[in-house]
Amino acid sequence: MRKKDLALEVIDRLKKCYPESDCTLDYNEAWKLLISVRLAAQCTDERVNKIVPKLYEKFPDIESLANADVAEITEIVKPCGLGNSKARDISLCMKMLRDKYDCKVPDDFDELLKLPGVGRKSANLIMGDVFGKPAIVTDTHCIRLCNRIGLVDNIKDPKKVEMALWKIIPPEEGSDFCHRLVDHGREVCTARTTPHCDRCCLNDICKKRI
Repeated sequence: MRKKDLALEVIDRLKKCYPESDCTLDYNEAWKLLISVRLAAQCTDERVNKIVPKLYEKFPDIESLANADVAEITEIVKPCGLGNSKARDISLCMKMLRDKYDCKVPDDFDELLKLPGVGRKSANLIMGDVFGKPAIVTDTHCIRLCNRIGLVDNIKDPKKVEMALWKIIPPEEGSDFCHRLVDHGREVCTARTTPHCDRCCLNDICKKRI
């Protein structure tokens, strides 16, 4: 099966299994998603969702966070791990949003990449979930599953996986497809334990099983 045909079949099956897949980070404004995705590095979304309300209670908007002492931010976000670097990036990011973008998150991918602490994964998440534009978020689930399924061939670098997927995933499907990979990776095609291939909706077309 050609990779494009395989991709369409995988998309269709995952759509049936996970029709309501969405971002598991809680947010109601674009800048809050920027913060949450930075905090989620080497941390669970569940923990991030518990921490950010405390941050927003003290600093309710971009300007207040931009003006905040980094040590105060660190004190709140340190349960997410890597508190010093995450707090520094959040502070610098909010300052740039205030000073360069009039306290608005840009809807341009290249502009998003200029923000401190924002890489391709974060920028794609913002583009897809906030602005409804084509996006492919190559997190650990996406990389693991796409290699196992056979959508990519032994590629572990996130950018290379992203570039390979752009060639076979319809642009309008990319964002939701990646969310469904997360759900499938957590529930079935797990990383730390043996994958539950016996109850996988892809087991007859998955490279790992064929």
